[in-house]
Amino acid sequence: MSSVRDYIRTIPDFPHEGIMFRDVTTLFADARGFRMAVDQLVQPFSGVRFDKVVGLEARGFILGGAVAHQLSAGFVPVRKKGKLPGAVISESYTLEYGTAEVELHDDAISAGERILLVDDLLATGGTAEAGIKLIERLGGEVIGCAFVIDLPDLGGRKRLEDLGMNVQALCAYEGD
Repeated sequence: MSSVRDYIRTIPDFPHEGIMFRDVTTLFADARGFRMAVDQLVQPFSGVRFDKVVGLEARGFILGGAVAHQLSAGFVPVRKKGKLPGAVISESYTLEYGTAEVELHDDAISAGERILLVDDLLATGGTAEAGIKLIERLGGEVIGCAFVIDLPDLGGRKRLEDLGMNVQALCAYEGD
């Protein structure tokens, strides 16, 4: 297999009919594929100093920890509401049918720290935008956003770029 996309499995009609689910667990399970993904997530930021990598729940934790190791940076999780102990700040975002909320420890990022936001998939960009807002509320500076998969038809890249973000993705699935 020669590209990250070769390691990603597509599962039709999951979680419901008409959805083509892009399953990165097959990428994570293959040592060569996983290393390739982590190396390629880091590559566009070669020579850039980061203080922390922020991973979005849940697959962003897997990728973010590995990316943080490669960058010699700290790792910070953005979690779903109610999952972090201690004092947190929260940000709501819109889902297809309703809203959700993510949280970050209120002491996880210091003012002026340089941050790379990481997740497996960029769809509408709602979760990533909520993560960016949390980071910025603590005074962090988001230098870049890195994803394995971009679903460009759902508008997430444009949404984040409209916020001034440098968005990188390893592959894209258009039209589904």
